[in-house]
Amino acid sequence: MSLAITLHVLAAVIWVGGMFFAWMILRPVAGELLEPPQRLTLWYHVFQRFFPWVWAAVVVLLATGLWMLFGVFGGMAGTSFHVHLMLVSGLAMMAIFLHIWFAPYPRLGRAVAGENWAAGGQQLGKIRRLIGINLILGLFTVAIASGGRFL
Repeated sequence: MSLAITLHVLAAVIWVGGMFFAWMILRPVAGELLEPPQRLTLWYHVFQRFFPWVWAAVVVLLATGLWMLFGVFGGMAGTSFHVHLMLVSGLAMMAIFLHIWFAPYPRLGRAVAGENWAAGGQQLGKIRRLIGINLILGLFTVAIASGGRFL
């Protein structure tokens, strides 16, 4: 159980912390300092480095979550309501990430490669909104995980 929880928390910290940094720190600075060609190129390369970490976090979160759910608690009936909330919000976050990965992210890459800055800006805007939603869900999930059993 200690290994599962440790890996689970580390994966969540990497994913949610990365989104927090991107949304709250990098986004406003890049918007202030860079013109669209540089800004879009920067974001595409940031995502190229961050998204493999998100994939790893998704795999670890699913594996360790299911390990704890079924190996320790004996299934959903053996858990309290906050675990159900964590599972639902985590699955929603994963679905949003999958959408980003398979839809606006490749389109952003094609726009940057073709120097179509208007199309790239539209795709980056979609990604930004979806990451904002995921950040809210991620912070909610962390709050439920850390304090849910005491609510």
